[in-house]
Amino acid sequence: MNPIQTTLVGFGFSAVTFHVPFLQALPAFEVTQVVSSRPEQVAQHFSNAAVVATLAEALQDENTELVIITTPTALHFEMAKQAIEAKKHVLLEKPAVVTIEEALALQTLAKQHGVQVAIYQNRRFDGDFLTLEQLMEMNEIGDWQVIESRFDRYRPVVRERWREQAGSGAGILFDLGSHLLDQSLALFGEPDALTGDVYLQRDGAVVDDGFHVTLHYGTRRVILRSTSFIQGPTPRFEFHATRGSYVKYGMDPQEGRLAKGHPVDEQLGEDEVDSYGYLQIADQPVERLATLPGSYATFYEQLAEGLRGGRVPVDLRDAEKTMRLIEAVRISSDEGRRLLRKEWDAWKN
Repeated sequence: MNPIQTTLVGFGFSAVTFHVPFLQALPAFEVTQVVSSRPEQVAQHFSNAAVVATLAEALQDENTELVIITTPTALHFEMAKQAIEAKKHVLLEKPAVVTIEEALALQTLAKQHGVQVAIYQNRRFDGDFLTLEQLMEMNEIGDWQVIESRFDRYRPVVRERWREQAGSGAGILFDLGSHLLDQSLALFGEPDALTGDVYLQRDGAVVDDGFHVTLHYGTRRVILRSTSFIQGPTPRFEFHATRGSYVKYGMDPQEGRLAKGHPVDEQLGEDEVDSYGYLQIADQPVERLATLPGSYATFYEQLAEGLRGGRVPVDLRDAEKTMRLIEAVRISSDEGRRLLRKEWDAWKN
């Protein structure tokens, strides 16, 4: 089967770290065009790809099947709209677009033009998340009661990057919160209610740089947190159930390794032994549980299968649910109250 003819839009950190290595390594894809103002940098990775200045120019290529958009989130809707109307499949960086209305509009357009829109939620393929998912399926530690998921950083100074400056789609809730909310939806579905606290703490901050979200599933709780002032190790996941607990420190290694040029191979997602999680069942001694290998390559493999006749791994319906929760979290924080699911369900009408 011929490779999927692909146009990559943008060539910044996200493109080079999270997309280029897999587009190079997997024979299912062939990058034929890159929309970028950095032709020299592009040539270091794709010597045979054409470098064009605009998406409109790229869409004139009739052979292009897939357009991957890695630009700032505020640009996603218009770019995706152009690509869909040109009858191209689209892969958008998370969380997809800026508003629920934009997500719904793209769903309608994609259906009209017979194309698929996928969302790059790579954290579904982190090793720690896959391990947690397996633990829940095996049910060895009983029925879950409390799960805490944290994505902490030590970044006390505001940076000159679009995610930390005023503008649509900026802020840590859109950036990291969309990962944690998507993971929660993938595991548990939509909650019955939620309580959110979104805040700005750093000197000079103009967009949110921290959040604390509680998702309510009956008597069970999922707690999602991120701050910019955490030094030293904190748990990435805490999973507490009726017969035991699992606690995992450290981030999935794939991003760090990719940023350093690690090849896409079997070792890319292998966790360090020292980072294995702690598992304790009832009164038994604590044991170290090997982390399942993470695999961002699996996302791209599933994407190729989906574009060739199946369903893409994460689609606009998934993104719409995540964006409804993001909006609900902001309202909860602004109004200082718990929001019930029926309130954000009403936004579907």
